[in-house]
Amino acid sequence: MSYEWLKALHVISVIAWMAGLLYLPRLFVYHADAKPGSELSETLKIMERRLLRRIINPAMISTFIFGIWMVTINPQIMHEHFMHAKLGLVLVMMGIHGFLVRCRRRFAEDRNTHSALFYRVLNEAPAMLIIAIVILIIIKPTF
Repeated sequence: MSYEWLKALHVISVIAWMAGLLYLPRLFVYHADAKPGSELSETLKIMERRLLRRIINPAMISTFIFGIWMVTINPQIMHEHFMHAKLGLVLVMMGIHGFLVRCRRRFAEDRNTHSALFYRVLNEAPAMLIIAIVILIIIKPTF
């Protein structure tokens, strides 16, 4: 497989991962205001579980597979400082992903402790991270 195809598949995977990480906290905004056990709450539980298991998790896994594959083809990229910064931000993104998984589990158990406002603010974190990551990859700043 050519490097360009791997890069395309990596970008497609990143887009799907980010779409999910932007949508899931938005569902949490509505879920935080829903009465536990209500029809809305139960519907949101299903939507959140499916989004995480069918889109977000597979997209994250494919993002890593294609990213690691690209590095094996082009290992000298690991000597670039912008790449170290990008990978650091990806680790932060993984932390947010993990936190959202825990939040979904708490909603599933009707044990959410955060407000809708908390999830509105949290919803901005993946967007800010992806902006920084894209700038690092496209601009390739020197540090």
